Amino acid sequence: MLLLVGSFLLLMVVGVPVAISMAVASVLYLVFFGVAPDIIVAQRMIAGVESFPLLAVPFFILAGNLMNSAGVTGRIYSFAVSLVGWMKGGLAQVNIIGSVIFSGMSGTALADAAGIGTIEIKAMKDHGYPVEAAVGVTAASATLGPIFPPSLPFVIYGMMANVSIGALFMAGILPGIVMTVLMMITVAIFAYVKRWGSDAPFQIRQLLEASLEIVVVACVPVLIYLLTLTGLSINASVGIALVLLLAADWYFDFSAVMALMTPVILIGGMTMGWFTPTEAAVAAVLWSLFLGLVRYRTMTMASLAKASFDTIETTASVLFIVTAASVFAWLLTVSQAAQLLSAAILSITENKWVFLILVNILMLFVGCFLDTIAAITILVPILLPLVLKFDIDPVHFGLIMTLNLMIGLLHPPLGMVLFVLSRVAKLSVERTTMAILPWLVPLFIALIAITFIPAITLWLPTQLGLIK
Repeated sequence: MLLLVGSFLLLMVVGVPVAISMAVASVLYLVFFGVAPDIIVAQRMIAGVESFPLLAVPFFILAGNLMNSAGVTGRIYSFAVSLVGWMKGGLAQVNIIGSVIFSGMSGTALADAAGIGTIEIKAMKDHGYPVEAAVGVTAASATLGPIFPPSLPFVIYGMMANVSIGALFMAGILPGIVMTVLMMITVAIFAYVKRWGSDAPFQIRQLLEASLEIVVVACVPVLIYLLTLTGLSINASVGIALVLLLAADWYFDFSAVMALMTPVILIGGMTMGWFTPTEAAVAAVLWSLFLGLVRYRTMTMASLAKASFDTIETTASVLFIVTAASVFAWLLTVSQAAQLLSAAILSITENKWVFLILVNILMLFVGCFLDTIAAITILVPILLPLVLKFDIDPVHFGLIMTLNLMIGLLHPPLGMVLFVLSRVAKLSVERTTMAILPWLVPLFIALIAITFIPAITLWLPTQLGLIK
């Protein structure tokens, strides 16, 4: 294990790309210790991306790119400007609110960073914000993607832990709100210290119009419920509500109602069993195509082709890291590194809260080196028996694990969001890392709150009867 980790870190230090470092370190470990034939590297790399849940990643990235091409992310951005752009540090606050909305479409931090994050960083730079500030707040807000439903990590955790994915989705709402509030407070502190001004004039009319759009979206599920009370089937009720919404949107030309409807459609579709969480990614793509080609008619064949090629490029670079990470993760499993760490934790304490502290430290460490999917796949079978022994709710633990691993996406050596934003902002990895560090503070505060106040996570799914 020491050779595996040591050679990987050494290659990283001398400037070898992350994926290549992991692959070379894995091959060296196989050569020196002969734990398996060399061909296992190719087999594990293929197995690492041969996953149905992982198929959601390129589709969510494509949905984000299509939203950009169709101008939908621009509408989300304009809506967020109307809502909070008048505050001090307005565009940084817009960055956070935009990510909250976009998280209901993407399901992954990576798609959020590569999608609306591109617009947010450019806008902040154009308004005179330091590029480091733009990158930092974009990275922090991107972690909201897997916390607010839908969430790809929740899907994988739910499958591994045999936990209701619906309960996990609902459990993420209040923690997501807590994270949003903490990030907005952090922006307010930065704005006060660095004397950031507002980026849009305060206009009560714009604020009321933005609030009205939120009310319109909230009324759609209520209308569906009222229609079902009249004896209509759920499918007919949904169809009527969507037709009325489309007519109202066409007549009043709302700014972002159709974009705001995306998370409602995805979550509602999964709740009613119309599609699986992975298929929801395809639904997001279809909805993006509908908005771009039919509703707004802003998408051309050229922009569609560009979105497709951008998706191929981003997906290829990301999945290359995932393939190398899968080999690395498999070797960690073979060397029983995770089992040894788990046994060490159990030998140290029998106190529930001390256990959670130690597990947080373990997952923050693992998050530095392992892909999120690989980490969940390895750690859940190992830690879940201990979680149940300490009488910790598996849904609560799922939120803790996911947030830890999301923080791991923001720092080297394997932070995928780190590398995406480095490319988007054209900054070195070192400068991008330094830009993100101050924004880890609200994330750690949220992690502590979610860890030690289980009610933040469990209250909503308990009220909905999803868990006892």
